[in-house]
Amino acid sequence: MKKLINETRVILIGGSSHAGKSTLGLSLAAKLDWSYRSTDKLARHPGRPWVVGNGKAIPEYVAEHYRTLSVEALFFDVLSHYEKNVMPQVEAIVHSHTSDLSTECLILEGSALWPEFVANLINENGVKAIWLTASDQLLGNRIKRESNFYNVGEDEKYLIQKFLARTLLYNKRMREKVERLGFICIDVESVSMADELLNKCMELMDVW
Repeated sequence: MKKLINETRVILIGGSSHAGKSTLGLSLAAKLDWSYRSTDKLARHPGRPWVVGNGKAIPEYVAEHYRTLSVEALFFDVLSHYEKNVMPQVEAIVHSHTSDLSTECLILEGSALWPEFVANLINENGVKAIWLTASDQLLGNRIKRESNFYNVGEDEKYLIQKFLARTLLYNKRMREKVERLGFICIDVESVSMADELLNKCMELMDVW
């Protein structure tokens, strides 16, 4: 395992859905020879309101979630889930990797890493963080492509549009929080290749 001169032991990667967190996290973990985890696996919440290639129906509780809540309510609901159900686990994971030097260094990524929720973890005991952002157009294109938006029925399109609207609201509010707190944020469209994004993130966080 590679050790960093500045003793960074945990790197947090936040951002909205479809910003590229997992791709960056896996690349960074491979580059540094660190372990990798996603907050998506830590606690259950109504996920993406579409199915991919398996012919299954969207679970009714997922459809109901997006059908009945407003975009604002969806946003606050997912933030509440992150704060109550995910962050206690995130804090325990981070502390275990920073306090026990026998554990592997860690890349932890996920939308649950809301800037205010992790502010007390950053710059203490070797924790660094970066957030990814993108334009509404890029996020919309990625979500519509993955969800097969143009080939599903109107009911499914409505659910996908609600998910997209929540994602864009999350991205907007996240950028505002990151800027106010003075944290590192990078627009994924500022680079043209995945390797460029990886190198730029490493440079901004001063990890090599």
